[in-house]
Amino acid sequence: MRAFWTVVHRWAGLTVALFLIVAGLTGAVTSWDHELDEWLNADIMETPGRGPLQQPFVLAGKVAAADPRVEVNYITLGLEEGHAAQFLVRPLTDPATGKPFVLDYNTVYVDPVTAQITGTRDSTAISLSRRSLMPFLRHLHYSLHVPAFWGTDRWGYWLMGAVALVWLLDSVVAFYLTTPRRLRARAADDTAPHRSPATWWQRWKPSWLLRWAAGGYKLNFDLHRAGGLWVWGIIIVVAFTSFSLNLYREVFYPVMSLVSKTTPGPYETQTPAPFGTYVRPVVGFEQAVAIAKKEAVQRGITSPIGGIYYGGDYSFYNVSFFDPADEFGTAGMGLSNLYVDGMNGSIIGQHKPWEGTAADVFVQLQFPLHSGRILGMPGRIMMSFMGVMVAMLSVTGIVIWERKRRARRLQAHKLKAVRP
Repeated sequence: MRAFWTVVHRWAGLTVALFLIVAGLTGAVTSWDHELDEWLNADIMETPGRGPLQQPFVLAGKVAAADPRVEVNYITLGLEEGHAAQFLVRPLTDPATGKPFVLDYNTVYVDPVTAQITGTRDSTAISLSRRSLMPFLRHLHYSLHVPAFWGTDRWGYWLMGAVALVWLLDSVVAFYLTTPRRLRARAADDTAPHRSPATWWQRWKPSWLLRWAAGGYKLNFDLHRAGGLWVWGIIIVVAFTSFSLNLYREVFYPVMSLVSKTTPGPYETQTPAPFGTYVRPVVGFEQAVAIAKKEAVQRGITSPIGGIYYGGDYSFYNVSFFDPADEFGTAGMGLSNLYVDGMNGSIIGQHKPWEGTAADVFVQLQFPLHSGRILGMPGRIMMSFMGVMVAMLSVTGIVIWERKRRARRLQAHKLKAVRP
């Protein structure tokens, strides 16, 4: 049986190894995405204006007026002096062609005091430039930048979700393979002297140790086996949350709903519009914000309103409430949302951290667990370390396979040479 699981571990690990190297290294960096992004792009994200803040919708109007080819679909509502307000835009339809205008940007940064546009960028660009580096790494981490085809842009998410599921199952197999084999029963007529058998833990203990002086292949093997054991619990959490976040709508939430009581929101109950189409709302941004502010008071949401988004693939506004200075809040659970129907202005759902059924809270915890933010700064440091560890375990696994493959070929060659 162990031989069978060894083969399963070998080929499952090799199948996902390259994906995990990319995911691990990008995850190690994107644990600090906001800080690194602001450092790389301080020229457009830090603003010189000082004084009274302008109204968010005035700033949104400036963005729309600056380029008649676009309309705003995300508005920053939590403005801060010295920090650029971020606005997302989508292309309008070109009357001459009947197709959307081709843009080289989808994000605009505006000084909230002077209303001057400080810069733009395309957050979907495949580029290592300082403007695009952090968004590029984020998309690479969870979707590999796989382009849209056959009517959906979800292929990359599905691929990395499947990789995470294989990784999760393979990690359980790997743990089993580190445990000691069963001791063979001693024959009744065996009279040879023998020592008392070592305990199960004594036989398992070497799996947790590194033979630093051994060097070469033995050290590589120990790094793979012992390294995986010491961080195994965290690997299970990261692998599971990678699966749950990428295959949330397709697998994770439907299964959760079958085994536990959940409170579905509009993302779970509504079917998105066909890819490439846009559902135009009847209710405007300002009206949706006014509705959400009033409702937030009645529902006990105390965080300030932070932003509003309308994607057009769903027919509702996502209004976010968070502290601009600490968007993720304590334990990574500082974000609340109200969902306002874009057709009639009704509230069709909410997200409030730590509220709902046990299953609802478990769903909410997926991103804080995955990012390490549930433990604050120590958690983020741990997840950066884990990203490097995942890459290391993948590389050492490939080295083990290659060395064994080479040894098997050499042995086969020797056998062939001695045959008459």
